[in-house]
Amino acid sequence: MDSYQTPLSSRYASKEMSHLFSSSMRFHTWRKLWLNLAIAEKELDLPISDDAIEEMRNNLYLDDKQFKIAAEEEKKRRHDVMAHVHTFGVVAPSAAAIIHLGATSCYVTDNADLIFLREGCDILVHKLVVVIDRLSSFAEKYRDLPTLGFTHYQPAQLSTVGKRCTLWIQELLWDLRNITRARDDIGFRGVKGTTGTQASFLQLFDGNHEKVLALDKRVTELMGFSYAYPVTSQTYSRKVDVDVLAPLASFGATAHKIATDIRLLANLKEMEEPFEKDQIGSSAMAYKRNPMRCERVCSLARHLMVIQQNALMTTSVQWFERTLDDSANRRITIPEAFLTADIVLSTLQNISEGLVVYPKVIARRIAEELPFMATENIIMAMVKAGGDRQEAHEQIRVLSHQASAAVKQEGLPNDLITRIRQTPYFAPIHSQLESLLDPKTFIGRAPEQVDDFLRDWVNPIRQKYAAQLSAAKEVELTV
Repeated sequence: MDSYQTPLSSRYASKEMSHLFSSSMRFHTWRKLWLNLAIAEKELDLPISDDAIEEMRNNLYLDDKQFKIAAEEEKKRRHDVMAHVHTFGVVAPSAAAIIHLGATSCYVTDNADLIFLREGCDILVHKLVVVIDRLSSFAEKYRDLPTLGFTHYQPAQLSTVGKRCTLWIQELLWDLRNITRARDDIGFRGVKGTTGTQASFLQLFDGNHEKVLALDKRVTELMGFSYAYPVTSQTYSRKVDVDVLAPLASFGATAHKIATDIRLLANLKEMEEPFEKDQIGSSAMAYKRNPMRCERVCSLARHLMVIQQNALMTTSVQWFERTLDDSANRRITIPEAFLTADIVLSTLQNISEGLVVYPKVIARRIAEELPFMATENIIMAMVKAGGDRQEAHEQIRVLSHQASAAVKQEGLPNDLITRIRQTPYFAPIHSQLESLLDPKTFIGRAPEQVDDFLRDWVNPIRQKYAAQLSAAKEVELTV
């Protein structure tokens, strides 16, 4: 290991996503594009032999020897596409004269990128559905477990553990919608020539416009796309990259929020991510159980959120029909965006499959805060028992301030209820205090909201992706 490797592929990403953006897949895809171009040109009566087609079809994958030839050619010619045209011709000699016929480099580079964008979205969508499913099971399990709500990270009215989880799921559903939309909008660049005018193909077909249109349509079909962009320059518009990376960045924000919530709850000891038997939290502090998975999600999600800026800036500086200052940037930006999103999803799945909840800790924290929250209910009970609302309010105000001072200044437990029990004024409702302090009377419709949400919004997704969910396996992180 004497040279740098990106940890995105060497340390974190799935084999599936790493393979999609590998050199072997890229150049294999180029060869498929050249093959399908030749097939379509032959169908439209250009003189291409059956041997040429067969040799191309039999050599769509590169071996180590071919990679070496391509590297030597690229070093000599300073042109990666032409290096691979030559290398393909070595193993498909009958096709050597017609490989890349009429095309420009962007025929293979750009069309391949569009294929990778679409297939990358497919991988992410399937993983995202699994995360939604796992968290939905968690939300259902804890649908009615009361928990202290927080606004401004200060104690607020009660919610439930399951209801809080539905807030995460809802944003993930929006991410699913956005990534799916972006995926379905991706078109094919097609066969457009050097500046998008199809001049080279018009010359090949002796000025026959119908055959040029038929060629573009046929290659698009052969590569599995429903449509090609009607107009392009030398490249497809780099705005497509923006449109695809935008929902990935938005998902990054969702993931960061979810992981941050879990990290904060871990600090309160109410919930924890999985922590393995032999896992070490700190090299110095042996007792620590650091939320390293959620911290990783936050770390990578920040990276994912800013990658889109590269795509925006690249789009803005593409002069006229194209400039090459997009190339090196996109070689980094697009794979990194998908690899990062892939890693975040895998980590979220691992977290969601092993979340640990501590109900007794949650109950203790509720008990510390609930007496203050119950004061309005206590006042109403006193009024129903014949008391004066204003007098009840004043009595509660004085006792609440005394209890608050004991908590903040002396570090004592919240004893407001004890004070109420010891105050003769509240004798008419002493027997009701226990029921007035039942946490489940403070959670409103939270359990029903969980049920409705899962039934109306999540279950249709589960049904749509039932095959993917049944095939999904638990994620084990190697680091």
